[in-house]
Amino acid sequence: MTLTSARGPLGPNPAGRFSKPLPDSVVYVEPHPRRVQAMVKGRTVIDTECALLVHRSGHPPAYAFTADDVAALPSTPEPAAAGYFSVPWDAVDEWIEEGRKLVHYPPNPYHRIDCRPTRRRLRVDLNGTTLVDTDDTIIVFETALAPVLYVSPAHVRTDLLHRTDSSSYCNYKGMATYWAVEIDGAVTSDVAWSYEDTLAESAAISTYLSFDPQRVSIVAELPQGTFVQD
Repeated sequence: MTLTSARGPLGPNPAGRFSKPLPDSVVYVEPHPRRVQAMVKGRTVIDTECALLVHRSGHPPAYAFTADDVAALPSTPEPAAAGYFSVPWDAVDEWIEEGRKLVHYPPNPYHRIDCRPTRRRLRVDLNGTTLVDTDDTIIVFETALAPVLYVSPAHVRTDLLHRTDSSSYCNYKGMATYWAVEIDGAVTSDVAWSYEDTLAESAAISTYLSFDPQRVSIVAELPQGTFVQD
């Protein structure tokens, strides 16, 4: 959701600034020359390389299609692109872009992830127990988001961790597994997350863990100085 969310240029808290303010209602529409397919009960109902990608503030990117591509599917005219129509995400069973099954919304061509091995230190504590204390980390720079440190399970007290039922999906990293910590019988849920089977662009952090600063005490060396969350 890079352009229109978080610290993206059309998001609620942009990292930079325009030389002149943009109107709040601005919408960015661009050609999207990737093969987009939609499936219903195993039948292909959209198959096009002529979709548009619509970026609207406060919303994830959305596809817009010609009337011929939409055919009999539920649709509404796209106000920002005359002659094009949007299709509700749940109006079909499956969306596919260039062979990748999509979840929630289209991937954003302006979203980038860089996973860089680093010697930035990470210390994580919970209830007086140290879970991580190492400078062998990977820093993840993800467009429009604050940098985050990930760490190999080899540097984590994995003996205190167990999986929870929580999960989430990222179009750029994959499906996240969440981990609880149990110390002396006290369980704190969803303390950490990991991507057990990452997408290709995030392969460097496969099985690595990152920690929620709202649930644990963290000291992390990050680009704007040492981050401390007690």
